[in-house]
Amino acid sequence: MTKEVKRIIFVVLFCEFLICLGMSLIFPVEPFIKNEYHFTAFDMGVMSSLFAFVQFIASPIVGRISDKVGRKPMLVWGLLIFAIAEFVFALAQHLWLFDLSRAVDGLSAAMFVPTSMALAADITSEKDRAKVIGWLSAAFSGGLILGPGLGGMLAHVNYKFPFWVAGILGLISTVVAWRFLPHDEDELFKSETKNPENELLTGGWSQLKQIMTPILITLFGMIFVASFGLAGFESIYSLYVNEVHNFDLNAIALVLTLNGIISLILQVFFFDRLVRWLGEVRLMRYSFFLSLVGTIMVIYDHNHWHIIIATLFVFEAFDLLRPTITTLLTKMSKTNQGLLNGVNMSLTSVGNIIGPLISGYLLDVNYQYPYWFVSIFLIISWVITLILGRERKAAAND
Repeated sequence: MTKEVKRIIFVVLFCEFLICLGMSLIFPVEPFIKNEYHFTAFDMGVMSSLFAFVQFIASPIVGRISDKVGRKPMLVWGLLIFAIAEFVFALAQHLWLFDLSRAVDGLSAAMFVPTSMALAADITSEKDRAKVIGWLSAAFSGGLILGPGLGGMLAHVNYKFPFWVAGILGLISTVVAWRFLPHDEDELFKSETKNPENELLTGGWSQLKQIMTPILITLFGMIFVASFGLAGFESIYSLYVNEVHNFDLNAIALVLTLNGIISLILQVFFFDRLVRWLGEVRLMRYSFFLSLVGTIMVIYDHNHWHIIIATLFVFEAFDLLRPTITTLLTKMSKTNQGLLNGVNMSLTSVGNIIGPLISGYLLDVNYQYPYWFVSIFLIISWVITLILGRERKAAAND
């Protein structure tokens, strides 16, 4: 990679880390906001689902707009809108305002995350792609997971204080992107597919049918199942351990901070090596198995330290799954990268919409139901990896 490419990627990584950091500050304070404003677990699930729903709906629209206005303006405006959403959440006193803030958060994610991912894919070679995807996943996942730990520490000042900080981080990242990203006239920004969601809407489905193989069908099924199970586990975790295992704010912040540190180390220093050593399919298989074991321990083990260790197993497995699935998907076809990435994001968004709603509803009914439900989907995902492994071997022998 040239120095210019590295500089651009660094700016994108910095901004993506900050925006994801702010997005995830809500998780450790969820049980305390729920209790203070007398919300139900389903209400909290709706907040999480609104984020994913708006991201899913807005992505193709934003994709079309960005074809006209350019990539840099979309990134800058996405960051600014994120900052505004965090300030709205900090000021909110009613459920509809909390929901509005999360919806606007989803709009900002639709503007920033796919655009930054497409930008990084466009300016890197296939040789460097797994490495860069690992970096992006580390920034994305690291922000999402370090955010709860930071939010837990900041919440000692006030439950709303983390969101003021998130808004300020959003403003900082807006200035960084506006100042240091090159204009769209730069040669590095020229690509055949600017927005994968736009390609998906403008004739993409016919192209998808042409390139669809049993391996791709299986992989897309696993993407949906995995995102559904992941969203179902993550969205209610702080509510669950607070109400069932009596975790206080310090304990929640501790486990999420430890997880963030370990996740960053895994993705930055070991992800590429694990892919080379095990291959994508076996790495996914082991990750699903570890997450299943950890989920069962969270349900039935009542020792706080055991639960913390089990949680780390689950989260680290999930954080390896994201980049592994994305890396495998980019290898499925040398063309139509934008189309495949668009389907990936669409299926992930659908899982992120449904998962929190069902988990929140089930938590109101019975504390164990949500994680029983998640365990079923993890088992299904593990079985799919077995099918995928056989199909890849069959394809290699043809």
